[in-house]
Amino acid sequence: QVQLAESGGGSVQAGGSLRLSCATSGFPSDVYAMGWFRQAPGKEREGIAALDSYGFISYADSVKGRFTISQDNAKNTLYLQMNSLQPEDTAMYYCAAGFGTFSVVRGKMSADREVWGQGTLVTVSS
Repeated sequence: QVQLAESGGGSVQAGGSLRLSCATSGFPSDVYAMGWFRQAPGKEREGIAALDSYGFISYADSVKGRFTISQDNAKNTLYLQMNSLQPEDTAMYYCAAGFGTFSVVRGKMSADREVWGQGTLVTVSS
């Protein structure tokens, strides 16, 4: 059973940094995609950063140059380093894993089978 657990959210002032972590377990395959999504109050969920097991990485324009997605295979953990945070980055952040047929396009991961974490809240004050 695939499980994902995000951590690292919190409150930070504009210009600050946070690093989100997504601990993973139970992956059924070495071929997969993973991504970070966020959803602000009253807005649609947005894919912001994604990668796949082939080494491809993609970012949404809204975070490109400020956020970095990475993974530590030894620790089975996905990370999102967020720098130069702005109030508009305030949202619930989710990690997701995808299996089967998947795609990574402009920071968004989609797949036949998707598994989601519970989310971690990031609040950026001005």
